[in-house]
Amino acid sequence: MPKPFPAEFRRDVIAVARRGEASVAQVARDFGISESCLQRWLKIADREDGLAPPAASGDRGGGGKDDSAELRELRRRNKLLEQENEILRRATAYFARDVLPK
Repeated sequence: MPKPFPAEFRRDVIAVARRGEASVAQVARDFGISESCLQRWLKIADREDGLAPPAASGDRGGGGKDDSAELRELRRRNKLLEQENEILRRATAYFARDVLPK
């Protein structure tokens, strides 16, 4: 089983690929990963960022389009709130460091 790449590396590769300055194949070669791996990362990132519809998982019944749009929006909002919480956590740690006695 291949070793997993760090999340930061993935984000950097995806950012370079999305810029569109080079083909996906060239970006994959430059970073030493397979083209299919980069395609999969891009597909996952698009889904997480709400740029692509989520993978179909069977028939959900009635209002599928409205539900999927709402779900994408909720996931986007959840991701934003998680980022804000991480910023607040880091700020708290930074300011607590100055306040606590040594």
